[in-house]
Amino acid sequence: MTTMDVHDHPNTHQRAAELIARERVEGISATEQEWLGAHLRECLPCAAGAHATAQALRSLRSLSIAMPPDLARRTQFRVQLRAMELRASEPRWRLVWLASALSWVLGAATAPYVWRALEWIGTWAGVPKLVWQMGFGVWWALPAIVAGVILLIENGGSAENRDSTRSL
Repeated sequence: MTTMDVHDHPNTHQRAAELIARERVEGISATEQEWLGAHLRECLPCAAGAHATAQALRSLRSLSIAMPPDLARRTQFRVQLRAMELRASEPRWRLVWLASALSWVLGAATAPYVWRALEWIGTWAGVPKLVWQMGFGVWWALPAIVAGVILLIENGGSAENRDSTRSL
């Protein structure tokens, strides 16, 4: 690589600055290292920039930052709290499936009796047929309605817990 090759690119100084930064953070290839070395030998402003960057990084590495003494304890507490929160919010699918299956089995087994009871109560009370039949539909859907309300309450409570733990 000749001296002309090092300086003939229109964005040579920009490329050098990018390579200097990448070299310090993630490393650069041997070809890029060779190009950068040649450029820095020929270009005093870029060499000064590379030197200033190296000096700044050395200064940053030598800084000591005082941490609050209870930072580790608070961080550990927050991590444990979040882990418990995640465990509590995990869906209990087996329990949900078991409860649903049991509800449907019991609903199917008792449906004829509930139908006759609602029909008798509706006739005795003079309630229109459509009303007591809708009552049967509500009775059939009641387990799903109760489960939905419970899930809404639990999810609303976990959202409040998340908000309160964020302020710690």
